[in-house]
Amino acid sequence: MPISPYGVLAARATDRRREGGTQTPHYQLFLKDNAGASYQVPVNVLSKVAPSELLFLADDDFRHPVTRLLPPAGSGWTPLASQAGSGALDFIRGNLFDPTRMRPLPPDRPGVDNDLSDFLDHYAERAIADPTVAVYAFGQGFGPHHSLLARVFRFRAARSGPAVIGVHDIHMNQGNVDPFVPDDGVWQDGGLLFHMTAEDRWVGVFLAFQSQAWHTDDTTGHTIPVPAARPFPAGEHEAPVRIVAARVASAGPGRGAESVTLLNASPDPVDMGGWRLADASGHRRPLPARSLASGTTVTVAGGNGFRLGPEGGAVTLIDPAGLKVHGVAYTRDQVRGAGWTTTF
Repeated sequence: MPISPYGVLAARATDRRREGGTQTPHYQLFLKDNAGASYQVPVNVLSKVAPSELLFLADDDFRHPVTRLLPPAGSGWTPLASQAGSGALDFIRGNLFDPTRMRPLPPDRPGVDNDLSDFLDHYAERAIADPTVAVYAFGQGFGPHHSLLARVFRFRAARSGPAVIGVHDIHMNQGNVDPFVPDDGVWQDGGLLFHMTAEDRWVGVFLAFQSQAWHTDDTTGHTIPVPAARPFPAGEHEAPVRIVAARVASAGPGRGAESVTLLNASPDPVDMGGWRLADASGHRRPLPARSLASGTTVTVAGGNGFRLGPEGGAVTLIDPAGLKVHGVAYTRDQVRGAGWTTTF
């Protein structure tokens, strides 16, 4: 079954520890909430399944509507429903980042800024030094009496403490290979978000195993087999057909109809029959069955439940095989007002 309980830990960083070249190394991050409860966040830095190096991406200017759905800073553990709009993460459906920007990194090796632990240090040490930095850790909560986790992570908490004393699975949690397929699910991915409060800037840190698939079933999170040439959804500058603009709904007169504009950036015409758009809630809008010539655009009106709200959202382009081709997200701050079109 999917990981449970899934949620987010909102706390302040107090310490960190690198486990180096141990058998199953983790980067240990220690946190404390506003009530004084302590937590441990073990972050995988090496995979048990080859290739062993994890994929890593840090977005130093993370802008996404999920940041408006988070619990208050320092509030401790909050369970999240594994569905869109709950504050849960989904690397594929949430359009959090361009997966082609992820890079494999070794867990720990001599030198500076050349391994995964070094990059995690960069953000963790700043958060430890600055108590105004709010940390949000997404993943599976574990309690003080879970024998396996207690043994592996060597962490103890008072029996009178909270039911959840730590969070693990701080990585993508779908498209797994055996023996981890039972952990698959949608809207349950892990990650770390840092809110640099003084700058009002967000940093997103995302991890995935190289063995995981990036095309997964919308219900189960299990791998959808694809040709070897299409392991990832196309990147921001690789998709043949891209989402380049959207007119977002807003209150008031003269707002105009919601719409999405697509560009065929490839040198060849593309038959759009069977293609669809999906909004942040998964509502799908079929595209007109027509050929889109090279270098031309088509604007598709909303409707049939497909909605682009002014509070922020996401738009995903899906091909006839049901595979994600391209996706974007926008925040409330990017929506200029009634009648304006947001460009990507």
